[in-house]
Amino acid sequence: MSFRSRMKSIPLHVIPKANWAGQRPTYQDAQPALIAAALRRAEGRPSGNWYVFGASTDIRANRPFGTRVGGLDIVAWRDQQRRLHVGPAACPHLGADLATGKVECGGLICPWHGLRLEGGREFGWKPLPAYDDGVLVWVRLDRVGGEAPLDAPVIPVRPRGPRLAAVTRLDGVCEPSDIIANRLDPWHGAWFHPYSFTQLEVLSAPAVDADEDADRFLVAVTFRMGRLGVPVIAEFTAPEPRTIVMRIVDGEGTGSVVETHATPMGPGRDGRPRTAVIEAVVAQSDRTGFHHSLRVAPLITPFMRLAATRLWRDDLAYAERLYALRDNTSG
Repeated sequence: MSFRSRMKSIPLHVIPKANWAGQRPTYQDAQPALIAAALRRAEGRPSGNWYVFGASTDIRANRPFGTRVGGLDIVAWRDQQRRLHVGPAACPHLGADLATGKVECGGLICPWHGLRLEGGREFGWKPLPAYDDGVLVWVRLDRVGGEAPLDAPVIPVRPRGPRLAAVTRLDGVCEPSDIIANRLDPWHGAWFHPYSFTQLEVLSAPAVDADEDADRFLVAVTFRMGRLGVPVIAEFTAPEPRTIVMRIVDGEGTGSVVETHATPMGPGRDGRPRTAVIEAVVAQSDRTGFHHSLRVAPLITPFMRLAATRLWRDDLAYAERLYALRDNTSG
């Protein structure tokens, strides 16, 4: 049965046993120059200085959320109308970490001396442009990005209507380009992640000098669930410098996306760069059973995050290796 025939029938099929070492080698296809060219094109696209810093559900009205982006500690919270507020985490009074404060009646209260911020410019504290797209939250840092600012981030097209969304975060010792380069190498999938992918074939890849219309990777792959698999065809694109989108274009869950966002955190204490991988899985399906699954979404999304975490533990090792080799060469 052909790959497309399997997709048009039942969504699950039994995966035949295979020898990992017996797969067709892909090193000749995964040309460094091709991957590097795709990365250069991605890095040349505008981001408007927007950075993903968390999931929409991370930001609450009952406690502040703190993180680090581009070397700047930021704090975020919601007011009583659920509006998003983001700004520097240092209290303008004596520098206390506002992420350790309290949110009371929509205002953020510093834990040291009780200074209260309502989200506007006050006491020398200046809010940062922020955006909540319903799945992820973004902050605009013009001094970090150095580009012409955009009013809103470049958000990939996502499924409309009923959907399941789960966001996962892991931090690594590397630069955002190492994360993006990892995702611009689909050939490693079945070799490096045999527990998740099998029967992987790169159907088309952009040329070194590809134009915008042809700048995508098209991949046939079967997602593993033990001995069962779901065959799909997916495309990989880079809409902006720090984002890779995998979209299912044929097969079960057509239209579903996996967005991988690489957010620079700044150097660690050892002086090496830290990057946050923030990945959003937004799934949809036309099958009746999917609509039933929405009722138990809180039980399903932890498993979606667990699967993403397992993949990214391996892929961070890949990205960190890329950075370490480059750092040793430059040093």
